[in-house]
Amino acid sequence: MSRKARVAVFISGGGSNLQSLIDASKASKLSGKIVLVVSSKEEAYGLQRAKKAGIDTFVYRGKNYPSKEEAARDLFEMLAAYEVEYIALAGYMKLLPELIVRKYEDRITNIHPALLPKFGGKGMYGHHVHEAVLAAGEKESGPTVHLVDEIYDNGRILMQEKVPVLPEDTPDSLAARVLKAEHHLYPIALDNLIKGKYSDE
Repeated sequence: MSRKARVAVFISGGGSNLQSLIDASKASKLSGKIVLVVSSKEEAYGLQRAKKAGIDTFVYRGKNYPSKEEAARDLFEMLAAYEVEYIALAGYMKLLPELIVRKYEDRITNIHPALLPKFGGKGMYGHHVHEAVLAAGEKESGPTVHLVDEIYDNGRILMQEKVPVLPEDTPDSLAARVLKAEHHLYPIALDNLIKGKYSDE
């Protein structure tokens, strides 16, 4: 059996996408092992999911450090201590420090609940996205997995899964349908990245 890549997952909330990655790894559908979960919030439920799965956690809040540089260095040292090779953002609401983006170039993924490049950028997260999709009269939406750079939702698109927008949809009903697609898509896209399937494109 080939060695699994070491993955850190970054969260800010409930961590349902984290759960889908944990489940995929356990079922050997992901060529990665989640070795660390980093949260921007101490109360994030995703931390409970990590503990239940026996995964170490780290609450990372930039404002708790004297400077941005020290915050970035501490985060980098934590990732290095766990020998992290890939980072998966799963509902993580902060921009990553430039140091981390540079060190892990082309090895950081994010999942966004719309078909980028539409409905992306600062402020476009969670229900704001689904409200904007419905307001624009779109016929389809769905999640996008992309590489991460220093700009929100800007990196290269790896995979998308289209979800129909129904005439009777509310932001809640559309969100539920897109989230189900996210849970299906994210482990596949991350697995493809680890296996090098995007490197020759």
